[in-house]
Amino acid sequence: MWKVAMSEEVAKALQSVVERVNQAAARRPKTLPAVPPRLVAVSKTKPPEMVVEAYKQGQRNFGENYVNELVDKASDPLILESCPEIKWHFIGHLQKNNVNKLLGVQNLFLVETIDSAKLADRVNSSWQRIRGASTQRLKVMVQINTSGEQSKHGLPPEDTVNTVKHIVTQCPALHFSGLMTIGRYGYNLTLGPNPDFQMLLSRRQEVCDSLKLPMEDVELSMGMSTDFEHAIEVGSTNVRVGSIIFGNRENPALIVNCICLILTFCVPLLQFKH
Repeated sequence: MWKVAMSEEVAKALQSVVERVNQAAARRPKTLPAVPPRLVAVSKTKPPEMVVEAYKQGQRNFGENYVNELVDKASDPLILESCPEIKWHFIGHLQKNNVNKLLGVQNLFLVETIDSAKLADRVNSSWQRIRGASTQRLKVMVQINTSGEQSKHGLPPEDTVNTVKHIVTQCPALHFSGLMTIGRYGYNLTLGPNPDFQMLLSRRQEVCDSLKLPMEDVELSMGMSTDFEHAIEVGSTNVRVGSIIFGNRENPALIVNCICLILTFCVPLLQFKH
């Protein structure tokens, strides 16, 4: 019964998001590249069964924030059997010591969070070693810290062109696909277009002008559950949506803390009554 209800909820939510993505794309100015936006379903903390249900509805691109969780899900027997054409996006902060583990993921499609030339070099050399004789390049995006918040990862905006140039000229195993940002949470759109998204647009223009790259070849990954429609309207080609498809993510640490509090207060009371 639970699985039937879960299946219906995921299917209904995903269909609604896909419709909203298409409607937002239709509202985009004709001056923007006519690239259909890609929906990345972010399945962090959710069980493999939910990924399979979304896949059955036609969803192919899925994102994870943590390397270990992506490794576990990508190697899960249910997903391997049921989702042969799945495309995994890594959308979290990538530490150098986790590069080999990440690049060993089956069906890894895109690493969205390259935030330094040194990390690009590490990913490049690791991918060269893993792919062996294959000539397939790994798709990567460069993450920009558009909001300037210390809590956010990403390059300072002024380093964008040099880092992209380094990947294009010095990392032959990598394919530069575009720019990514998280941006500031909770921006009030009544104040005008999101300045973080505008910043990413301007950096793409700068990259394209400096490196002579066609605009339609440089994707923009921006927009999440709370602002993906606005992101698409202003030019995003890749949106990362999780909670409104799969429900709010579970927080294991919070659950553990609650259990500890209950035990701390309730056990002494029970002992006192006896």
